[in-house]
Amino acid sequence: MNTDTASESASDLEGATVVITHRVRECKHAEYENWFNEIAPLCKASPGHLDWHIVRPISGLTGTYTIIIRFDTRSHLQQWMESPTRSRLIEKVKPLLATGDDFFISSGLDFWFTPERAKAKVPVRWKQYIVTWSAIYPLVLGVPIVIAPVLRLLHVPDNHFITTLAVTGTVVFLMVYWVMPRYTRLIQRWLFR
Repeated sequence: MNTDTASESASDLEGATVVITHRVRECKHAEYENWFNEIAPLCKASPGHLDWHIVRPISGLTGTYTIIIRFDTRSHLQQWMESPTRSRLIEKVKPLLATGDDFFISSGLDFWFTPERAKAKVPVRWKQYIVTWSAIYPLVLGVPIVIAPVLRLLHVPDNHFITTLAVTGTVVFLMVYWVMPRYTRLIQRWLFR
């Protein structure tokens, strides 16, 4: 077996993540949500699909949707990303977008650990584990303390599923956009040693 094939097989076993950003034109959010409801079940039915998270824009402040999709292997992810079904649906949504179909593919959660424009290697898995755990732990402790009262102020019914949805959405948003970019910069000498 040649070494390229062996390394491809090893990375394929780690899973793969795609982070997609769509900046939606003003007044086109309802149409985008309809499109999203069309593409989501097709993606979720694709071979190897593991999970799907969406970070919706903040009304009146941003128009950017961020979708994080995980597959069991990089080849399954690429199969979906290059599929005729997705291509057709991307063509359909283009008139609603202010910019293109921007995405970044990486193995596992490596996208959190790769500095912008870095040529550095991805840190070893045990360091990724420690850093991710140490970042998520305080968020899981603190976010519910803030989110639950806010939901009550907004008269959202006291429902475990709604609260968990809001808390996990906030944790993922903070991890992707605020915590991990700063945290990995702060500890990058140790992380990439």
